[in-house]
Amino acid sequence: MNRFIFIIFFLISGTSAMAQFGRTGSTTSIKATESQEFSYLNPKEYVIGGTTVNGAQFLDKDVLITISKLTIGEKIMVPGDATSNAIKNLWAQGLFDDVQLNIAEVKGDSIFFEIIVVERPRLTRITLKGLRKSETEDIQAKLVDKTGKVVNENLRKTTTDIIKKHFNEKGFLYTDVEITEVKDTAEANNVILNINVDKNERVKVNQITFEGNKDFKDKQLKKYLKKTKERAFYRIFGAGKFLLDKYEEDKLALVSKMQDKGYRDAEIVSDTIIRNADNSVNINFKLYEGPKYYFGNITFAGNAKYPTSLLNKILAINKGDVFSEDKLNKRLSGPTANGEDISSLYLDAGYLTYQGDPVQTKIYGDSIDVEIRMYEGPQYTINKIILKGNELTNDKVVLREIRTKPGQKFSKSDIVRSTREIAQLGNFDDQKTEPKPININPNDGTVDIEYNVVEKPSDQIELSGGFGGGRVVGTLGLTFNNFSARNLFNLKAWKPLPKGDGQKLSIRGQTNGKFYQSYSFSFSEPWLGGRKPIYFGISAFTSLQSNGLSQSNADLQKIRLNGITFTLGQKLKFPDDYFQANTSLNFQQYKLNNYSGFLFSNGTAYNFNLTQEISRNSVDAPIYPTSGTNLKLTLQATPPYSLLNDVNYKTATDQDKYRYTEYFKTKFESQWFQRIAGKLVLKAQAQFGFLGSYNRAVGQSAFERFKLGGDGMQGFDFLQGSEVIAMRGYANNTVIPIGSNPNIAQRSGSPIFNKYLLELRHPITLNQQATVFVLAFAEGGNTWNSFREFAPFNVRRSVGVGARVFLPIFGLLGIDYGYGFDRIPGLPDANKGQFHFSIAQSLSGGFN
Repeated sequence: MNRFIFIIFFLISGTSAMAQFGRTGSTTSIKATESQEFSYLNPKEYVIGGTTVNGAQFLDKDVLITISKLTIGEKIMVPGDATSNAIKNLWAQGLFDDVQLNIAEVKGDSIFFEIIVVERPRLTRITLKGLRKSETEDIQAKLVDKTGKVVNENLRKTTTDIIKKHFNEKGFLYTDVEITEVKDTAEANNVILNINVDKNERVKVNQITFEGNKDFKDKQLKKYLKKTKERAFYRIFGAGKFLLDKYEEDKLALVSKMQDKGYRDAEIVSDTIIRNADNSVNINFKLYEGPKYYFGNITFAGNAKYPTSLLNKILAINKGDVFSEDKLNKRLSGPTANGEDISSLYLDAGYLTYQGDPVQTKIYGDSIDVEIRMYEGPQYTINKIILKGNELTNDKVVLREIRTKPGQKFSKSDIVRSTREIAQLGNFDDQKTEPKPININPNDGTVDIEYNVVEKPSDQIELSGGFGGGRVVGTLGLTFNNFSARNLFNLKAWKPLPKGDGQKLSIRGQTNGKFYQSYSFSFSEPWLGGRKPIYFGISAFTSLQSNGLSQSNADLQKIRLNGITFTLGQKLKFPDDYFQANTSLNFQQYKLNNYSGFLFSNGTAYNFNLTQEISRNSVDAPIYPTSGTNLKLTLQATPPYSLLNDVNYKTATDQDKYRYTEYFKTKFESQWFQRIAGKLVLKAQAQFGFLGSYNRAVGQSAFERFKLGGDGMQGFDFLQGSEVIAMRGYANNTVIPIGSNPNIAQRSGSPIFNKYLLELRHPITLNQQATVFVLAFAEGGNTWNSFREFAPFNVRRSVGVGARVFLPIFGLLGIDYGYGFDRIPGLPDANKGQFHFSIAQSLSGGFN
């Protein structure tokens, strides 16, 4: 009878465990030896002599024994909790279809157990149905780690949750997931999960309503919900799509915006999402506004470095201003748009551990007194600079651009500037450059600064075909942006060319056979001698255009242009250290043979000129700037030959008159970048150019003129000694002076131009593999033959949209569609709708 009671007790205990953890139909049992008597009413103490596990195929038997807690040497009471808990512990793992515990043997006061398990099946694979191929691939990538795991309720639930979350993020809020198991005949104790997914329709927001708001209008509150909008016919992008994660962000933003308006107690009491029959939702918010508060007295405590008067000036919050914790925190700790916050003041002076803790000391009526408790801490000095992540670029190339030096006081602004200078090198992903203070030692007041960089491919290849001069032109260009000339003869350094010294080497060729050929070469070193930022550059080119006839043919028409340029430049410290001055010495030779369209058609002309360029570039990134300016003033002049020689230019032949090209040229170019909201950026640009002469008898130069209109890509126009300025919405070179002969003006260019541009940009992706952004623009520009005609605001206008893709290997690729509003007399097809393509042009910080 006693043994019967014991067995019944354990069957009840095991069945209880089974009900909690097992599947319907599973059994749990415990068996004792026939010769042993047990009594639940009189339990006996035993020492566990051993435990064995049978039935485990994939699981570690020792681990199962550990989970059961029936380990050798443990003293337990039989009957007792130890045996029932062993079964419960094993069931709790969710790994078994059946668990049995047997008493295998009893020897004296030692007891031996046998655990028999039936493992649940494992997952061979998941098959998805009801989805497109791309959707299936995305889901499979998220479920790849499930293969080989035990198929239990937890795996089913996590699989379902992953699928639903994936589609919830895309606006499919009510996705249905149905999972069925199929036995895998190829693998023992394995199953295949067939998952049928029905996304249903994408959920839209039909209506958003508010309750409890008195001072805030519904329209105002809806504006605070940036990513959750009611569907409307005028919403092209998003169209009222409901995204759960964006909705949660918007709820936080809604409360934050209300609190920024002085309602510090504002909160969302509840929010309800109601599903409609058309698969849209209505959202209802119940709000509590609370009273509106204002700043009372603001005091500082603990400030020794700077007086309260200065801190109050930087804080820029006065008694009676609407209370806003967000504004207060930004003025204390940043970031602010102009960098004027108290944190920057202290961090620029070396107070790395500065803290400003605002404490609301008194609330009376609608006013709140605030005491700002300052912890200044010690001033820190930079001990070491550590550079990580530059695998190809030599340390010196990066370190010479870093403004933070060992022995200097820690400075936040120097770190920000150093990050910008590293980005300007073009060899690193500017989104991933991460400077951080490490090894902060308050005992001796030192800190190390570690710059983590991520290199990106910087070499570029230009391989394109275009249409110019009435023929197809092929282009091949190679640019190596991190070249190393000193390792040119070190074959071990070729990868595939020697790299790492930050020099630039470019080779480019264009041809369409015997009609047109152009070849150029350039090399630049940004730190000549390696000690100072002295820029050195050399470039050379040769180009030929002809009608394709043989040299002996009297009807041959051709023009050849050869040139070489030497440049020296230096970074300036005045007016500030964003300025740079470059001086160039240029030599060009023009050889014309029966080539019409210029002031002369036969002969050789030479152009010796000196160019002085002063620029200031403070844009924050080279590819997608969001702030800063880029200014450039260029002065170019040749010697005044006609004032120094005794040639009578009124009677001189064209060959004598134009043998030595003389002119002076002035250009001014400016850009301004400003973040409008989020990553939306406004670019404003203005350009002006003037080509002047020394002697009226000589007149304007035959070369160096300006051509406005089109994509701005240099080609035949560069060969003909002109500068090409892009203006979308008009065909290439068609924005000519009013009253000019179209054929002559298009070919020779104009001596005066100006251009204005407004452009809104928004990125699609910003990473080292590709930078993609879209844009909308409005442009205005014109050309003139003299200052008497010059009217800077009498411009031809255009608007349009476009996109840019920056690929490290190809540079900047662009496509634009522009519409020109103003007709060009004599050129009926010059304006209206125009597509423009560009390749390997200057980046967003450059001029075009």
